[in-house]
Amino acid sequence: MTITRLNPWRDMMTLREAMNQLLEESMVRPRPGWEEERPAGQFRLPLDVYTTPEEIVLVASLPGLTSDEVDISIEGDTLTIRGELRPPLENVTYLFQERPYGAFGRTLTLNVPVNVDKAEAVFENGILTLTLPKTEETKPKLIKVKSK
Repeated sequence: MTITRLNPWRDMMTLREAMNQLLEESMVRPRPGWEEERPAGQFRLPLDVYTTPEEIVLVASLPGLTSDEVDISIEGDTLTIRGELRPPLENVTYLFQERPYGAFGRTLTLNVPVNVDKAEAVFENGILTLTLPKTEETKPKLIKVKSK
């Protein structure tokens, strides 16, 4: 038999901890329903997206997949990435399971015109890198200032 002493202060949190928890739950991690609409059973593919003066680059981790198992399409200004991560082992009992599996998808609206014909997707070591060159009219132009 284990005896546990009553300590009413153990479960108390400071005002700062309460405010941090409130802000984290409401802003950082959106609750269900706040996320974009997607088909049932699909999870949202996490992406890193950055831009340079010449291109937009998207990076996604897709461990265990091959390049043939990922579909990328661009229609107008809409980019869609789809695929399916293999399910986990079925003949084991998991102590905890954190990696997602099943169908995934992500649809983004590109707010900058890109040259689809020169787009390049590279899949290496489970990392998908999609490079979308910007069109010439959207690239920054340098204007020389002349002095008199």
